[in-house]
Amino acid sequence: MVKRYIPLALIILLSACQSTPHIRGVVAEKMMVVTAHPDATQIGLDVLKRGGNAYDAAIATQFALAVAYPIAGNIGGGGFLVYRKFNGETGALDFREKAPAAANRDMFLDSAGNIVAGLSTSSHLASGVPGSVDGMWEIHKKLGSIPFKDLVQPAIDLAERGVILTEREARNLNDYSESFKTNNLHSPYLLKESGWKTGDTLFHRDLANVLKRIAANGRDGFYTGATADLLVAEMKKGGGIITHDDLKSYHSVWREPVKGQYKNYTIISMPPPSSGGIALLQLLKMVEPYNISKYGWQETSTVHLLAEAERRVYADRATHLGDPDFYNVPQKNLLDKDYLKNRMRSFQTGAATPSEKIKAGVFKKKESEETTHFCIVDRWGNAASVTTTLNDNYGSKVMVEGAGFLLNNEMDDFSAKPGEPNIFGLVGGVANQIEPQKRMLSSMTPTIITKWDDLFMVVGTPGGATIITSVFQTILNVIEHDMTMQEAVAAKRFHHQWLPDQITIEEGALEPDVLKELEEKGHKIVTRDRIGNVEGILVLPDGKLEGGADPRADSKAAGE
Repeated sequence: MVKRYIPLALIILLSACQSTPHIRGVVAEKMMVVTAHPDATQIGLDVLKRGGNAYDAAIATQFALAVAYPIAGNIGGGGFLVYRKFNGETGALDFREKAPAAANRDMFLDSAGNIVAGLSTSSHLASGVPGSVDGMWEIHKKLGSIPFKDLVQPAIDLAERGVILTEREARNLNDYSESFKTNNLHSPYLLKESGWKTGDTLFHRDLANVLKRIAANGRDGFYTGATADLLVAEMKKGGGIITHDDLKSYHSVWREPVKGQYKNYTIISMPPPSSGGIALLQLLKMVEPYNISKYGWQETSTVHLLAEAERRVYADRATHLGDPDFYNVPQKNLLDKDYLKNRMRSFQTGAATPSEKIKAGVFKKKESEETTHFCIVDRWGNAASVTTTLNDNYGSKVMVEGAGFLLNNEMDDFSAKPGEPNIFGLVGGVANQIEPQKRMLSSMTPTIITKWDDLFMVVGTPGGATIITSVFQTILNVIEHDMTMQEAVAAKRFHHQWLPDQITIEEGALEPDVLKELEEKGHKIVTRDRIGNVEGILVLPDGKLEGGADPRADSKAAGE
């Protein structure tokens, strides 16, 4: 089979084609930062250059993204960190949002038991208790080396001097202007009556004041005092239910990352309440016995195999995954090699398996789309893989009046009603039903990979339901298809999530003959404009670092 790559000159057009020479991303000697926005990348790199470690840079980058990248960067949302220190120590921080104490299972249903359209996505009720600020505070306490206030200051400076809008950022703000008007009881500063243009400067003065309180008082600068008062006042004004007690009682949780082997590589990823790590390991183990490299990239046999594995894994996700503090997730069973082998017994090389015939695995015994990702490796070899989110683009579109930050709509990531899809088309059940102070299930998959115990790759992406499959395919692009990091993140992607029963592909991702052969096997193909926005760092054989920045957005890699 012919291996297909995407040349850098044609990446923006996202047209799949053949190419012989490899295209590398930014290559650096000792440190690398890759984020979704150039300003955030530069701020993270500046921290590394002045002696900070990867975790200092992660904190500074997260606050910078809250200013420079309001579509997903945030202090009003939450996320996950997976880390690996130079000495091999690993860990994971869960700063996912939580349901307020007044939340209840049926809060988004009407009297007839039907879901009320928009209530879980575009209202004050849609927001979970934010975790991002507490997460940064916890990362600093455990792993930081530079004073916390010095890590917040670059974001304050950026907010006060203003962010120069790219063409994409101006377009996004204009596209969501009606939602900003509809979902707010005041006029948020993201609105501009004449419309935003490329090169305009967006000032974040209210947000700068909030960041100053966080710099001075740490987590208390957000969860108590003036900022908390503004957030709770916004809730009361709009019919939301987040209270002062919800804010005070929020705490991030340090968890053990999930780990597994794929050939000579160790995969280190996020455990529940993210479904990402378990699902990624399931996918890799399911396809490991097959000669994917020989099949070829985006060839019929490869796409068919990966799609069939993906539909089985997403069926498991819908039934078995949720917040481990509320639900006994059968993690060992889901990752058991015999179980995964059995899951693929029904796989046929010649035909698709209808999703209606695929159910979640049954265990006899229980065990006792808009997001942003960034990757950082420092001069010592410490690595950070961080994915944070507001859930949808600009979250709930609700801005806290006087505070200048947007609130998440993560409550939609719960199963509002068993079997009913959320905004990403994902279904769920009891494991992910709404309960007070529970964390909603996520697809975020921040991942670190080692080879022979040495750091090999740091990777992750936004993309809602497509996050898991995008990370999965990017890893295979490097390991099985001999791509560079830049080629791997830029390569066109496809996605299957069990329900709906279809393969979703980026426009032009598959050759006409491949599409025809897949349809003959029984697959339904649906095309969309883009999938994910993968960021990655690859350690090259000579020890240098290659940063891969996805051209689907304004991402940037920079190093030294």
